[in-house]
Order: sequence, then C-alpha cells, then structure tokens
Amino acid sequence: MQNKKPWLYLAAVAVVLLALKYSDAQLGGIRLLFSLLVPLLLGCGVAYVLNILVAKLESLPPLRDPQSKLYPVRRALSITGALVGILLVITLLFGIIIPQLVDAFRVMLINVPPAVNEFLAWLDSLDVTLPQLEAWLRSLNLNWPDLLQKATTYLTSGVGNMFTSAFGLLSSLGGIVMQVVIAVIFALYLLAGKERLGRQFHAVAETYLPPRVCRTLWYVLATAHDTFTKFFVGQFTEAIVIGVLCTLGMWLFRLPYATMIGTLVGATALLPVVGAYLGAAVGAFMILTVNPLQALGFLVFIAILQQLEGNLIYPRVVGTSIGLPGIWVLTAVTVGGGIGGIAGMLLAVPVTATLYRLLRADVHRRRQDHEVTSV
Repeated sequence: MQNKKPWLYLAAVAVVLLALKYSDAQLGGIRLLFSLLVPLLLGCGVAYVLNILVAKLESLPPLRDPQSKLYPVRRALSITGALVGILLVITLLFGIIIPQLVDAFRVMLINVPPAVNEFLAWLDSLDVTLPQLEAWLRSLNLNWPDLLQKATTYLTSGVGNMFTSAFGLLSSLGGIVMQVVIAVIFALYLLAGKERLGRQFHAVAETYLPPRVCRTLWYVLATAHDTFTKFFVGQFTEAIVIGVLCTLGMWLFRLPYATMIGTLVGATALLPVVGAYLGAAVGAFMILTVNPLQALGFLVFIAILQQLEGNLIYPRVVGTSIGLPGIWVLTAVTVGGGIGGIAGMLLAVPVTATLYRLLRADVHRRRQDHEVTSV
C-alpha cells in the first residue's frame, strides 16, 4: 500500500497539469453547457415563482375540497389563473407607464430649448462667466425637429445597412424569445408534476446519500424555501404598498404623472433598497419637464415616503420575515448587483438571508454543545 502512494501523487499531479493545459477547452465546454442549460435554469426560476401563486390558488376552498367538482382539475386551473394574473399585471404596467412616458418625453422636447435659453439669459443678466456650464447648456439647446428630420433622412438613406442590422437584431431577439418560450414550457411541466418530481428526488437522494447527509440536505432546502418564499411574497407586497402610497400622495399634492410615477416606483421597488430610489429619480426627471418647483416638492415627498417605507413598512413586511439585518441587506444588494445585475440584486438578499439563518442556527447549536460539554 505504501508503494502505491507515489504513483497516486504522480497521477494527481498529471491530472492537474492536463487540466491546466487544456483549461481553455474546458472553459469553452462549460460555457457551451451553460448556454444549453440557460432555458432550463430560467424555467426552474419561473416555476418556483409561479408555484407561490399556484399554491395560494390551490388553497382556496373551491379547489382544496376533495368533494368539489373543481378538485380534479385544481392544478390546471391554478396554473392558468397564475399565468393570467401575471399577464394582466404586466399589461397594466405597460399600459400605464408607456403612454405617459412618451408624453413626458414629448413635453421635454418642447420645453427644454426655451428653458435653456431663459437660464442662459439669466446668467448673462448676472454678469457671471461660467464658460464650461454655458457650453454644456448650449449643447442641450438643439433644434429637436431638425434633428429628428436628419435622423429620419439618415435612416432612410442607409436602408441597405439597416436590413443587415435588422436581420442580426431579429436573429438575436428570436433566440431570446425561443429561450423564454422553452423556459415557460419547462416551468409548466415542472408545476404540473412537482409532487412526482419531489418523490423521485427524495428517492434518489436517500438511495445514494448517507442518512446524515440527507437530513442536512432537507434542512438546508427547507430553510432556503421558507426564506425565498417569504422574501418574494414580502417584496411584492411592499412594492404594491409603496406604489399605492406614492400614487395617492401625488394625487393629494396634485403632482403630474401621478399614476405613471406611482406605478414605476412600485415596480422598481421590487429591487431591494435601491429600487424605489431609481423610480423616484426617473419620476423627478419627468416632473422636471413640466414644473421644476413641483419636481423639488416631489423629491421632498418621496424622501419622507422612503423614510416611512424603510422604518415602518419594509421591516414589518420583508425585514422581519427573512430575519436579515439591514447592513447585510445593503451588502447583499451591492455585491449581487455587481455580479449579476438586476437578477443578482433580486437573488442576493434571499440567498444571504438563507446563509445567515443556517450560520446562526449552527453557531447556536455549537455553543449549546460546548456549554453542555464544559459542564
């Protein structure tokens, strides 16, 4: 046995050297495998979020009663209801935001040049020389109709290049649409047979893994499921609450674009911590095109609303439900956004909360064991 150890070491070194030598090919294979699995991974995520709505719908009395006529088709009705509800929400969001956003840009194109001229005239009356600021402001003072006409002429003159660019864009868009379609179909299959898939997963794990590992795996998965479910439900609830409060407050103070900005603030509030501020920044810019003084009033209003949301609504609706301190929420959002963008920001908080709960429980258990041993 002792004589075999040097050969084992040499074999391990050879494997490491081969892995380093062909690392580019391995990375290419991993990228190819990941690109093939992207629709399926996306489908798993869609199925998990949809399952929250499906489970809520299946718990309704007409669907959970075995004596009900709807009981045999409860899964199909729940999945259909969840999809219809999500499509209605998306349609409502776009129906509210897009028309008013277009109107705001139209107002901006009309009002920006006169406002810039008035500000430049005011600077001249004060006998203040700010050459860099004046140069930047004059660059904003464009002839927008003439600019649009030139853009139209350029686009129509480059029809040949446009066809090539449009073909590439449509090809990329078609690939994305196909991935989304595959993900949704895969999610529907997962939802339709989730109980059977769960039993199969349990059977495979209990067959090939030791009992202690299985118990740890079930505990980790149960903790993650509880944390993710509470986070998503709380985040959606908090977004609806802050969106409604923003809309009502803007109506009360007679601020423009109340419905659009309230909806936008609510939609961006799905991103933890920073989301509502992004919506507020866009809203302030939209109001600025109408009345700068009202834009300042909106910023004061949204600051007060953010304090109310951060100190009262979010801790009660989301914070206490996932049990994650505020400093770790901010850290998770910052790191997750840097790694994975918007998706990283959404997933970073529940992942961090799951790890936090597991670590806290393990520390508590180890300290109790240490105290018992010391006694």
